[in-house]
Amino acid sequence: MLNDLAEKFERASRTYADANGIARDADWFLLKLQEEIGELTQAWNRVSGRGRRKGRSDEQLARDLADEAADVLGHILLFAHRNDLDLAAAIKRKWLFQPERG
Repeated sequence: MLNDLAEKFERASRTYADANGIARDADWFLLKLQEEIGELTQAWNRVSGRGRRKGRSDEQLARDLADEAADVLGHILLFAHRNDLDLAAAIKRKWLFQPERG
């Protein structure tokens, strides 16, 4: 499951990077993840009343939060894929369940 999802994010990211002339070197994966965590934090600040809403409705803010969480998930998987990390094994060690089995 995680490997399949990581492959889908990899294809989408590679396509986007190629279309926009972005070099995805080793540093890019971690820097992009950090950027996306910042955007998730910003979305959370808006939802929780700690940031300007910028005229966005509650529904738009909730959608923004979900979108940014999805970006963080994607970039975690991209980082792991790029660095040949076995997230399933790490989850089993750290969280004591096997994610590949649901």
